[in-house]
Parts: sequence; structure tokens; C-alpha cells
Amino acid sequence: MTSQQLATRSLQTRLALAYAAGFYAAGVFVLVFVGVGLLGAESTTPKGRPSPGATTGTGRGISLAQLLPGSAVALVVLVPVALAAGWFVAGRFLHPLRTITATAKSISAGDLHRRLGLGEPTDELTELGHTLDDLFARLQAAFDAQRHFVANASHELRTPLAGLRTLLEVALSDPEADAGTLRSACQEALALGGHQERVVRALFVLATSERGIFRRDTLDLGHIAEEVLASRRDRAAERGIDLTEHLTPAVTAGDPGLVESLVANLIDNAIRHNHTDGHVRISTWTSGPQVTLTVTNSGPVIPGSQVQRLFQPFQKLAPDRHGRRDGHGLGLAIVNAVAQAHDATLTADARPEGGLSITVRFPGGYADRTPAT
Repeated sequence: MTSQQLATRSLQTRLALAYAAGFYAAGVFVLVFVGVGLLGAESTTPKGRPSPGATTGTGRGISLAQLLPGSAVALVVLVPVALAAGWFVAGRFLHPLRTITATAKSISAGDLHRRLGLGEPTDELTELGHTLDDLFARLQAAFDAQRHFVANASHELRTPLAGLRTLLEVALSDPEADAGTLRSACQEALALGGHQERVVRALFVLATSERGIFRRDTLDLGHIAEEVLASRRDRAAERGIDLTEHLTPAVTAGDPGLVESLVANLIDNAIRHNHTDGHVRISTWTSGPQVTLTVTNSGPVIPGSQVQRLFQPFQKLAPDRHGRRDGHGLGLAIVNAVAQAHDATLTADARPEGGLSITVRFPGGYADRTPAT
């Protein structure tokens, strides 16, 4: 017998004893009530008159002296009857719970598509079944997302490794390779390794964001955006992209490293998926109880139905757009994870003329504190 069966049997035993005690107490109460009534009647009856327990015509009623032995026998007989009735009632009540437990064990063993599917009548056990069905649905979605993520991550990491291996094998198998050829192969290998390093770093940031935040420092979105922009101006200038900003104090609380990663990924995404002579505009401001960060960029026209898909890991409108290897499809997924970790609201709209407009609204109300720098 398993520990689960022992626990269930123990619960049934406890319920049976509780029900039996109730049955037995009710029987004792009835007998005591009748006995007290007879005793009171006999004590108030004058001598020489018939007792209220007596009847005329066909015979006498039951006196207190006759009731006591019969009551004792009845109480003894009532013990096994009460236990049997309590055991039966407890078993009937626990039967749906056993069904729920067996089905839940089957689901947890790997059949995540199965559901309890409890119908009528609607009671506490049915509500428990519905709650478990919702939990299993969320677990199934989480496992499916995890499998999809692992498959995509494996593909993203395997591709540069395979390219690196092919590159080195070709260079080494060429008997006429000179120093220039080997140097070129090494430079290409470094580029592939750099891409792989960026993917691993992005995966780490994504995993850290999805785990949640354990510190909340006061910070200014405007100050963070200004620092990120200063480090991206050269890259934008090389692409011919105009960076403009309208940064006002926007004080909130959160993990400074993750919030900086959110801002950096938004700006990097706006620069990467843009066109020559395009523009990127970054704004921060405070509005009531919220602080807002908006990044708007020009670029190719994006179908409105595809916008939300871009915030999932490894999702791209076109793989390696413009022939570059710097895109890995994790930037907006990191933005989404960081926003959720900070209880921020994230909205994205495809601009009719091309590009995206992404807005992140953080909880505010921290202006009386000193921002972390």
C-alpha cells in the first residue's frame, strides 16, 4: 500500500470516527432525553396512582427501570452500527477526491493534454477540479513554450558553431593557404564567435528577467536613456540614422541593470531594423502615477498582425535582415520580460509609413527619492 493510499485511508478513518461519534452522541442524547422525561414523570406521580408509564386495557408502558437495561444494550449495539455508517458516508464523500487524485497523478506523469472535466453538481470539489484544470492548462502552455524556446536556442547556437567548424576545416585543408588566408579565416571565426557570445549573453539576460527582480532601486529613465544613447551614436552615424531625444525626468523603481537592458535593446532594435537616412526618436516623461518611455523608429513596413509575435524569443520578420549576423531575435523578448518583471505596461504599434512605435509605462511615484546612478 502506497503512502498516498495510507493517507487517504487515514482520512477516511478519521472522517468515519467523526461521523460515528456524531451518530453515537445523537443516540445517547435521545436515550437521555427519554430517561430524564420518565424520571421526572415518576417523581411527580402520587403514590397509589398509576404511573404515566402505565397503560390501561392491554398492558403497561415502559418504566425507567425497564428502560435502563434496554438502553445499555442499544448503546452497545449502536457502536458498530455508527462506525459502519460513518465509514460508508466517509467513503462516499471521498470517492470524488480519489478520482481527482488519480487523474491528477496521470496528468502529472506526462499526459498534460488530459483534464479532469468535472461536471455537475457544482460544489467545492467541482471548483477544485476547475482550478486544477486551469493550472494544468497553464503548465502545458509553459512546457510547450519551454520546448519551443530550447529548440530555437539550440538552433541559434548550433548554426554559428557549424559555420565556425566548416570555416576552420576549409582553411586547414587548403595546402596553399598563406598567412593572409589564415588571418581572414581567423577574423571570420572571431565574427562567428562574437555572434554566439551575443546570443548567450541575451539568453542570460532573458532568463534573469523571467526569473523576476529581487531589488528595487530608485532610478531615472531619462538618465538611463541618455547614457545608452551616448554609447550608440557612433553606430547610428555609420548607418546614417538620426538619433533625436526628448528626455525629461521619469523616476521609477526597479533593477537598474535590467531597465538599462530594456532601454538598450529598444534602441538597438530601432537602429538595426531601420534604413539609411532613417530616424530614431526616444522620449521619457512623467504623467500622473506613471512614467513613460517611448522609442519610435522608421524602417520597413510591418504588418500589424505580426507585431506581437516579435516579442517572442527568436522571432524575426526576416532572418538576418540586410545580411547581418547581429540580429538574434531576442531583443524585444528581453524588453517584454523586463517590462513584466517590473509590472510595466508594454504597447507596440506598427507605423503606416514603416517602423515601430514602442511605449513602456512604469509605475511612478518615486520622485521623493534619490535616483540610482
